[in-house]
Amino acid sequence: MWTGAISFGLVTVPVKLYSAVSRKTVRFHQLNAKTGVRIQQKRVDPTTGDEVAYEDIVKGYELTPDRYVLIEPGELEALDPKKTKAIEIEDFVALDEIDPIYFDHPYYLAPGPGGAKPYRLLLEAMRETGRVAIATVVIRSKQQLVAVRPIGENVLGMATMVFPDEVIDPATIDEMPADDDVEVTKRELAIAQQLVDSLAADFDPDKYRDSYREDVLALIERKAAGEQIAVQPTAEEEQAPVPDLMSALKASLDAVRARDDDGGSSAKRPSKGAASNGSGGDAPAKKSSAKKSSAKKAAPKKPAAKKSAASNS
Repeated sequence: MWTGAISFGLVTVPVKLYSAVSRKTVRFHQLNAKTGVRIQQKRVDPTTGDEVAYEDIVKGYELTPDRYVLIEPGELEALDPKKTKAIEIEDFVALDEIDPIYFDHPYYLAPGPGGAKPYRLLLEAMRETGRVAIATVVIRSKQQLVAVRPIGENVLGMATMVFPDEVIDPATIDEMPADDDVEVTKRELAIAQQLVDSLAADFDPDKYRDSYREDVLALIERKAAGEQIAVQPTAEEEQAPVPDLMSALKASLDAVRARDDDGGSSAKRPSKGAASNGSGGDAPAKKSSAKKSSAKKAAPKKPAAKKSAASNS
């Protein structure tokens, strides 16, 4: 979908860009319920009711309701970023320093003609140093911030990124509690840590699936085959009272232990030993303090990003 070159220092790596994902969704068209014919959407001027030809449509930026600044196509084209064919690397950073919230769309980079050796050299250099390249590139007249990194054994991946001013500050969300609004006891934290450890597993993407999409496709197949679908009315669920936190933690931990005792996925949970300290659910003081110490050391890191690095490099 794009050809160009990675540029860092005086080194140039010819590359080709391919999308790394194919979005799976069930798409529906709008039909006339009486005729079954697909409807058309028209551009209409609401003041006259007349359809507006495409060549008569201009772009407008709304300043206030019903007040716009008109922008001519030539004015926007003059501001287009310089159309280069270069992925210009600006910095090499550690992957665990990038919060996953910045990642947008993933791509693969394949070596272009004559680019196999410098491609491999850049890939190996980033893998050995544990660094990710932060670069800028122009794709479809839009400047993109991107991260280039090794994926698997011999592939370079590139993910477009959002800019910092596009990330919403969570402090602007009214429902977010302040640090001093909620107090967590040591006992609650110890049991919560045991619950997390008892559910610990290696990331296996194949175990997760879009069950809703599968159900919709199955429904479509049944209706296409002529099956009559009886839709049962759903009763409104009453909101259950919020359970006591300590009771919920203990019940959750007991449920996980019972599942594993019945032949669950305990083989995939190397950390489960931390959760087998007795029926009361309290960890011994020494283990609890050790866990707290470990948690404090890990605080500056971004676990989600690091996990991503481990699974993709």
